[in-house]
Amino acid sequence: MKQSAHWINSDERPIPEALFFRRLSFVRFLLRYPIFILAFGPPLLRSEAIDATKGKIDIWSFLQVGLLSAIATRAIWRLVAAKSISLPKQIRSVLRLAFFLGFLYLASIEYSPGRFVSAAYSIINLLTLICVAEFVVDVYRNPPDWIQCLFHLRLIALLLLALALVALLIDPKLVMVILEGAGIRFLGGTVAPVILICSMIAIISAFNFLYSLERRGKSALLFLVGLAGVLSTRTRGGEIALLLCLLILIIGWAKSSRRIMTLFIPGFIAFTLLSGALVGVVGGGRIWSTFNRGESAEGIASASGRTEIWKFVIDYSIKHPQGMGYVAGFRILFRNYWTLGSQIETSRIGGAHNNYLQVLADAGWLALAVYLIMLIKIVRLALRFTKQQPLSRYAPDRESRDALRCWLLLLIYCFVDGMDSSDMMIPMWPSYYWQYIIIAIILGISARMIAASRARHLIMAK
Repeated sequence: MKQSAHWINSDERPIPEALFFRRLSFVRFLLRYPIFILAFGPPLLRSEAIDATKGKIDIWSFLQVGLLSAIATRAIWRLVAAKSISLPKQIRSVLRLAFFLGFLYLASIEYSPGRFVSAAYSIINLLTLICVAEFVVDVYRNPPDWIQCLFHLRLIALLLLALALVALLIDPKLVMVILEGAGIRFLGGTVAPVILICSMIAIISAFNFLYSLERRGKSALLFLVGLAGVLSTRTRGGEIALLLCLLILIIGWAKSSRRIMTLFIPGFIAFTLLSGALVGVVGGGRIWSTFNRGESAEGIASASGRTEIWKFVIDYSIKHPQGMGYVAGFRILFRNYWTLGSQIETSRIGGAHNNYLQVLADAGWLALAVYLIMLIKIVRLALRFTKQQPLSRYAPDRESRDALRCWLLLLIYCFVDGMDSSDMMIPMWPSYYWQYIIIAIILGISARMIAASRARHLIMAK
């Protein structure tokens, strides 16, 4: 589809709420919005991750950097070629914080024990932010179909899941691990982050089912596929995050109309009674043991050894407020420091197992404060428009608000899952790109809603 050359700024300012979104095929959608290509990872067909802190790289590393560089180069060219860039100040504020955080990571090179690695990851982080900024500026002028974005992101997740299943049949060690006590876990390895993509499939499908955005039979089937994938990972953090998001989704759906609420209350009471009966029949202890994979009380209390890692990060950051150095700092310092026994092999620990503590470890307390403020601003923007009534009778406005609810749920999942995983804060890991794509979409929808709100006020003033 041919796009106009005035996508960033133009004197022609059509009323945003009167613009209807364009539907694109999957391939044309990826070409039009290549930031979604980053959601593929790309898949890496290797049995274990390469330790960059030891100078080990392979052809897959070049493929990862090459893909991001190509998309970032396109983004830079489009930004530079634009006559001017226009965005609402609320969106600019968030982007400023994101880039400031990126420059803090860049500054951490000075004290990082692995300067080359920290420098490389810092540049990758800035390139990703440029892709996000270009996408937000682009969709502010020429918005996509936000519901279609959900469908295409789910399709990417399904393709990755299919690839992981094929890899399971060909070489199980690529995507599967066996841990004592936890048993067989289908995690996806470097091929695909199964816990993340399956959770996204389940949340998007559940949202589509409740709000009738597609055939309910299809939504129900894909929801079960996503749920089965999540359970196959045997990851408690992901399961809790998914359960919380589904609970928020159901409550929000029930509040959408009085008729649904009258049906929801007795249904919830019946579900509670049945759950109590199930616990009584099966036994609470047995259910608890199954959920925790038979782990000991000591292991549960330490979050499978994570609390020891978190304690190390906090203790070090109290003595060194600037942090350890982006990505490489934690990996090197933690391995050199660790002398106590742990349930986790320290040579395989690539992050702090917590998104927020990972930021703290990477660039210190200032970086953590900037990151949290940025997240709060994003959530406030999203909540502002999900709670408002439609700005007009036009379908795009209603679809934008409905889509924003689902994207906010996906972001909430990232927040909760990030409590016991740091994958979303480390560049070149697929989960990292997924979180930034979700943030980019939320900023894009919010920018459009701000523009629509201003247009309505101008019309009313006339």
